[in-house]
Amino acid sequence: MVTMTKKSQHVVKNPDGGWAVKKGGSTKATKVFDSQEKAIARGREIAKNQKAEFYIHSCDGRIREKDSYGKDPYPPKDKK
Repeated sequence: MVTMTKKSQHVVKNPDGGWAVKKGGSTKATKVFDSQEKAIARGREIAKNQKAEFYIHSCDGRIREKDSYGKDPYPPKDKK
């Protein structure tokens, strides 16, 4: 499991329903959405603005996808 650092945004399953965008290290959601797709769109926008890491978690909490919008010391060689 990855620790949520402060310079990151995470899309996680919300215990009360829906999907939440959370700042790394925070216990409170920035915003809760009814769909994962909407949460991903907003979380990605925030991460880009903050030049932060962006994590998308699956229902079981595991990281499904990760993107870096800051200075990445090891940029990927493949292009999406």
